[in-house]
Amino acid sequence: MLRPELIELLRKPAITDDKYSRGVVGFVTGSEAYAGAAILGVTAAMRCGIGMVRFIGPARVGDLVLEVRPETVLTDGRAQAWVLGSGMTATDDADQIRSHFESAEIAVVDAGGLALVDFASHPKRTVLTPHAGELAGLLTSLGHETTRTQVEAEPQKLAKLAAELTDCVVLLKGNTSVLVSPDNEMLEMRDLSPALSTAGTGDVLAGMLGALLAANFLAVIESQETFMHTIELAVLMHSEAAQLASEDGPVVALDVAEAVRKVIASYE
Repeated sequence: MLRPELIELLRKPAITDDKYSRGVVGFVTGSEAYAGAAILGVTAAMRCGIGMVRFIGPARVGDLVLEVRPETVLTDGRAQAWVLGSGMTATDDADQIRSHFESAEIAVVDAGGLALVDFASHPKRTVLTPHAGELAGLLTSLGHETTRTQVEAEPQKLAKLAAELTDCVVLLKGNTSVLVSPDNEMLEMRDLSPALSTAGTGDVLAGMLGALLAANFLAVIESQETFMHTIELAVLMHSEAAQLASEDGPVVALDVAEAVRKVIASYE
């Protein structure tokens, strides 16, 4: 169950709201090899109740996103938060990721994006979302040779090191996820749903993070505590959605994304 201060971050639409006031989240995600990452993230964001989703990426990926989520806007423009790098690799074109990272106020950097951004110019609120292997690669690229085995053995220590080196909040994903800020605020979220151990669920989480951060934009920008609470909310809701979806049998990532709306409804 979510704590009251987290539930408060689940914004209900008000009679005075429009699509912009409910929040706009942008995605620079997906590639020819991993087009599904874009679909999963976009779907998860929409199921969080965001007002609008923008998508920037290869034309084929955009077409596939529209087939599943025709509400998606395939034009650039202002967004309160950007999700960058899901379904991309270090060899993909970095220009769009770098330009949106540099201009964003809130950024969620996932997967291949971790190798494509310049942390010296990070947005005010940036969360990095590596799994153990990606954290090892990030630390190695920053001059600290690290293996996945080492990350799995000392997750708190190495997540903390990454936060210090990048000056960004780090969310190390796993059955126990570790959330740590550059000023050493740390939270462990234990016993997350085992149903999450399937391809694409990290892309779902990235989309949820982007949507919830965009929806709470002003509070997140003003308060580090709210920023951290919103990340925690996304992780716990992600786990609840996976567990709920698994009640009907084996789960794939899109099932988790679609179950998010039921999790939100359970707290209304």
